[in-house]
Amino acid sequence: MLRVAVVGSGPSGCYTAQNLVQLDPEVRVDVLDRLPCPYGLVRYGVAPDHEKIKSLQGSLRAVLEHDRVRFLGGVRVGGPGGLPVARLRELYDAVVYCVGAAADRRLGIPGEELPGSWSATEFVSWYSAHPDAADAGFVRGVRSAVVIGVGNVAVDVTRMLARGPVELRPTDMPQAALDALAASGVAEVHMVGRRGPSQARFTTKELRELGGLPGTEVSVDADELARDPGCADPAALPAVRRRNVETLRGWVTDRPGGAGRRIRLRFFLRPVELLARDGRVGAVRFERTAPDGQGGVAGTGRFETVPAQLVLRSVGYRGVPLDGLPFDAASGTVPHRQGRVLREGTTSPGEYVAGWIKRGPTGVIGTNRPCAKETVASLLTDAPALARGRGPDDPLPALRAAGVEPVPWAGWLAIERAEAELGARLGRGVVKLADWDALLTAARIA
Repeated sequence: MLRVAVVGSGPSGCYTAQNLVQLDPEVRVDVLDRLPCPYGLVRYGVAPDHEKIKSLQGSLRAVLEHDRVRFLGGVRVGGPGGLPVARLRELYDAVVYCVGAAADRRLGIPGEELPGSWSATEFVSWYSAHPDAADAGFVRGVRSAVVIGVGNVAVDVTRMLARGPVELRPTDMPQAALDALAASGVAEVHMVGRRGPSQARFTTKELRELGGLPGTEVSVDADELARDPGCADPAALPAVRRRNVETLRGWVTDRPGGAGRRIRLRFFLRPVELLARDGRVGAVRFERTAPDGQGGVAGTGRFETVPAQLVLRSVGYRGVPLDGLPFDAASGTVPHRQGRVLREGTTSPGEYVAGWIKRGPTGVIGTNRPCAKETVASLLTDAPALARGRGPDDPLPALRAAGVEPVPWAGWLAIERAEAELGARLGRGVVKLADWDALLTAARIA
């Protein structure tokens, strides 16, 4: 009987556990997570108004409730105060790391550290009730915001800035974030990309949602569409990008209407500096770019300044090193061969990776399925060499002896009940608990 630890309970971790129990009738899987709550970015990265995507929690839940899968929350692996990777390997026949890509990419421009400049990841964590997130007054005193990036996360944060309290109240957004967004004076949001509209990374469904926001006007600059060779012949574009261009064309306008809020989608602008005013961000200086004829863009030497009291960069995620595991800084991933961790070019027995830490932050949630399947196939091929003979039959007492007191599945169910009760008291639906003390207090009830 193999006993496997899966580190991370997001989609890649759950799909790894699912494949293991489906393909090996005796394997036992412990799914470890440093948070007391499961589901990873499905809980803490999907926008609160995207109920259909959030409903994926139901399928992940079925995996974690399997009789040969055990959820152990609140278990930190690696780093200060965490369980060393080497010790975890002693307790299990195999360990699969599904720790994602927790860092955000930087712009690398002057002024990026000014107050009011944040990563979209930090903003998303705040309105998603991640217990590590700080209430940093993101929208306090903000009239104009700039979102740098044209992917789905950029669309999400743009939409959250423009949403009204009537639309946000039915979501599970924490009450403090709801109150802050409801009271904000954000009147204009600029979502800006350095390339053209035909190269934007958002999906058409996400894009079109911007056009359905009550009291909000969406506008696109006709000149920026005209600069893009791909827009001249949309029929030659891939289907998603063609639909994007068609949607954007419907928002071309020369003058603002009378809506209370406005979203401006801008293209061919590269940020070069965040400008300060009164000790914080006051504007973003952009350089106009132009197609270089090779699929990229080049600077033109012409500049434009956009006023903004809030800047959110949404230019991609990046994996971070985990103490005790090898790490390729260039790709932000753990070196591997078909999911087997490589140490100095040689496979490390019993150590595996899946998800973003394996392949980089690419694809959608479903991309994790074949990724996890490949890793599990490697692990089960190696199973004869991973025969037990060391470590306890059940690692849980050893974890507790090391000072780790995991939050069991019953603890997570208690958190769910507490969030439902909080929502009922507030006259809302389920409302997320937003800090460590509240989460752990609720979990202890179990």
